[in-house]
Amino acid sequence: MHDDRSIVEDRLRRVLDERVRPAVHRDPVPLTVERWDAPGEPVPVAEALAAPYAPCAGAGERWGPAWGTTWFRVTGSVPRGWAGRSVEAVLDLGFDRGMPGFQCEGLVHLPDGTVVKGLNPDNSWVRLADSAAGGEEVVLYVEAAANPILNDPRPTRRGDVRTAGDEPLYRLAAMDLAVFEPQVFELVADLEVLGGLMTQLPVEDARRWELLRTIESALDVLDLDDVPGSAGAARTRLAPALAAPARASAHRLSAVGHAHIDSAWLWPLRETVRKVARTTANVVALMDEHPEFVFAMSQAQQLAWLKEHRPELFARVKKKIAAGTFVPVGGMWVESDTNMVGGEAMARQFLYGKRFFLDEFGIETDGVWLPDSFGYTAAMPQLVKLSGSSWFLTQKISWSRTNAFPHHTFWWEGIDGTRIFTHFPPIDTYNSDLGGAELARAARNYREKGRGTRSLAPFGHGDGGGGPTRQMLARARRLADLEGSPRVRIEEPSAFFDAARAEYEDAPVWVGELYLELHRGTYTSQAKTKQGNRRAESLLREAELWAATAALRVPGYAYPYEDLERLWKTVLLHQFHDILPGSSIAWVHREARATYERVHGELTALTGAAQRALAADGAAGGGAVTVFNGAPHARGGIPAGGAAPRPPRATPPVTVAERDGGGFVLANGLLRVEIDHRGLLVSVRDGDGEGVGREAIAPGRAGNLLQLHPDLPNHWDAWDIDAFYRHNTTDLTGFDEFELAEADEDAATVRVVRGFGAGSAVRQRITLRSGARQVDLDTEIDWRESEKLLKAAFPLDVKADHSAAETQFGHVFRPTHTNTSWEAAKFEICAHRWLHVGEPGWGAALLNDSTYGHDVTREVRADGGQTTTVRLSLLRAPRYPDPETDQGTHRLRYALAPGATLADAVREGHALNLPERSVPGNATVTPLVSVAPEAPIVVEAVKLAEDRSGDVVVRLYESGGGRASGRLLAGFPLASATATDLLERPLTDAPGYPVGRDGGVELTLRPFEILTLRLVPAAAAG
Repeated sequence: MHDDRSIVEDRLRRVLDERVRPAVHRDPVPLTVERWDAPGEPVPVAEALAAPYAPCAGAGERWGPAWGTTWFRVTGSVPRGWAGRSVEAVLDLGFDRGMPGFQCEGLVHLPDGTVVKGLNPDNSWVRLADSAAGGEEVVLYVEAAANPILNDPRPTRRGDVRTAGDEPLYRLAAMDLAVFEPQVFELVADLEVLGGLMTQLPVEDARRWELLRTIESALDVLDLDDVPGSAGAARTRLAPALAAPARASAHRLSAVGHAHIDSAWLWPLRETVRKVARTTANVVALMDEHPEFVFAMSQAQQLAWLKEHRPELFARVKKKIAAGTFVPVGGMWVESDTNMVGGEAMARQFLYGKRFFLDEFGIETDGVWLPDSFGYTAAMPQLVKLSGSSWFLTQKISWSRTNAFPHHTFWWEGIDGTRIFTHFPPIDTYNSDLGGAELARAARNYREKGRGTRSLAPFGHGDGGGGPTRQMLARARRLADLEGSPRVRIEEPSAFFDAARAEYEDAPVWVGELYLELHRGTYTSQAKTKQGNRRAESLLREAELWAATAALRVPGYAYPYEDLERLWKTVLLHQFHDILPGSSIAWVHREARATYERVHGELTALTGAAQRALAADGAAGGGAVTVFNGAPHARGGIPAGGAAPRPPRATPPVTVAERDGGGFVLANGLLRVEIDHRGLLVSVRDGDGEGVGREAIAPGRAGNLLQLHPDLPNHWDAWDIDAFYRHNTTDLTGFDEFELAEADEDAATVRVVRGFGAGSAVRQRITLRSGARQVDLDTEIDWRESEKLLKAAFPLDVKADHSAAETQFGHVFRPTHTNTSWEAAKFEICAHRWLHVGEPGWGAALLNDSTYGHDVTREVRADGGQTTTVRLSLLRAPRYPDPETDQGTHRLRYALAPGATLADAVREGHALNLPERSVPGNATVTPLVSVAPEAPIVVEAVKLAEDRSGDVVVRLYESGGGRASGRLLAGFPLASATATDLLERPLTDAPGYPVGRDGGVELTLRPFEILTLRLVPAAAAG
């Protein structure tokens, strides 16, 4: 037989596109259209319904400047001749059919304000009658959002309402009444499923040819001049092929309705509020028609928005949740980034997320749904388990460019040894349409063949929202048991995870982080957003610590529960995986900067109020000050978590001398620092006496060398750094100013100013302080570059086979070599407050106050020694999606600590990010909670319990990667101590923590273990 596959396939494609799909709606009758253009930002529904509407031409009318809102009132009556027919309104706002969620969208209301459903390219219909009587009056209001199309990765100024312009972006395409033809709709689904399956089956498979001939036969009986009249005959020809059951060994696919809605990305936060309403309206409407439909929604924040802004729609969602068809998942406040979010903030993502689901719906979510973050911290498994969850789902790892991840179902082991059952859907998308190509890919990709038999597929339009459609549900019904296809069953995620674990309990283990071999630029893009987050995390720690201390010590002081929860939720929202990583439009980051400024101000005020209350008993005469130390380690004579008058300096003074050949030599008895004539660190020695110990800087090299690289990645500007950026490097060694700026016994500072590039300038203060074992580098950058990357390099004389980078509640080791493609792919890595490299007996740490991107390279010198170069990624200048990314002035602080151990890095990293605070007074404040010894057990958070009981909650972790013992002492009469989960509920399998006679509690922690203790004050217990 001749091979005529392409002829039949092309015939099917054209007939579907040009004849069958257009015939789903017939006999269109234009509706009368009026419009009202809302001024400025979106308005409440009641205001829009009462607005003065003006005549509109309907189809062809232009509307919508970027980010504007136009309300359309459409009216008409159902023709008498349509009695008994299904009738729908077709409301096409001017959609591009290929981009649901990335363009204009609409939300349909009844005249009384009731929400009907959302409108998007694949969902532009509104059912008016299943069986019309004829003559019914139709009145609908459409809130149309003119969101600009921004997913073309080229620079654009439409990403901010201030620069977007006022040109209308869209043209109405159709505002009609039409007859809905159910047989044609079903024929579309028949042909889509069988045609998609046919093209994915091997040419050698007889089933493929059977489908080809069956489709050909159906097309032969289809009258192209009367598709509705002949659709039934065509479906009869297709029925046998649709009735053939799947093979016994067919892959089993759990389809979960979903709409991955980015809480901000190519749209601002305010638009996400409306996207959530449009999507959930679609979902509940679809559930009313299809009782088999199950939909999973993550991100408590989005449901909280719905409750606040659309309470009537939230009530409908709540009923579906009670019925078990609308399923909250994920357990987090938002689908956050996990690389850069601090440890305590990650804990709060679960605390506030899971608590919302419990409080609002009485549901304990049992898994973590995080498909689209840009890599996953190795601390995550322990946090998942401590949140009371038992499984984890991600999809993004399929985007890795270098190495294919070897598993789809596996146990993920974190830095502490905790394992969590994890699934990575082989369908390779979290926006599946349940088409034949995607299902075939899932079955082919599945790496657990022979041991496991099932995978999960999230289906529905996402990113910009929209969710599942009736077409997708029609495909699912046909694919439930169809020869040549995986068996498809719509069910909630937990049903899949229960079944997958039952059949594959001995799944393989992956140890450590899930590093995404892509989007490495997100560690650096939008520096002020990252800096705002880091500072907010530190200020939240301080505000809680001092407020809790004041609440137990100062009569009448009220712990600010509501303020702290509100501020935490604001910070958690901005940790969403397109805000904190710097991959959103300009509008998002402009608002984020303003939000962080407000948050910082409020937290500083809360901290100040608590500290003033604590210092009030101390006499303030003579300019006395009380110094508060919010860090988890003592410093300068001030205990961790305590306060006292500053003691006199007890360390050798700082000395300054001119260096031969130009420059300066700074020394403090612990370090000797040489700054050469270029303003670079050419020698940093640590040791006793005059600093005659180990040299940190590699021979012939210079530290704190600023390096500029071209930075134009192949695809996603704000997201990616491609390795070829290293092929071209400009060392910034010239200077405009170079001077000894300050010098006394307490500190010496050298100031260097360098101009470079397109008018950029760096003003740097290099400081050595009395008693310090580190060189501080306070760097102010006026950044005017475009598509450039600025790094600060420190070539160190140390043979380091791996680097240690701080992550949440511990650190991760990464090789410095590139033996395999897995190591080579990690050419840009993430670290929190510090990165350490070392060899037995000596190491060095690079500390920072807001920088996350780093790289570590190694080379062997002619003298046989090894140079390990550690670099911080300070700033980038991508042009998409924000063409002005990071333009302006930045202040970044970092420090080199030679001779540092891992424990030193932990201590100094906290100290840099938690500066001392001085308050008038002469008081001594003993710590509310302390641990002896202070290392390696670290106190991460001290707060009052969320249930307003007055109990004290303290979170600790082992920071060194080994077993640790210590003793916790409470600075108040202690009745009991109980280990809890992240929601502050007792852990049933935890050991007891009896309180000793001295009020102490003995602690023993495994490597990197997180321990949350609930401390009940004796007075409260009584």
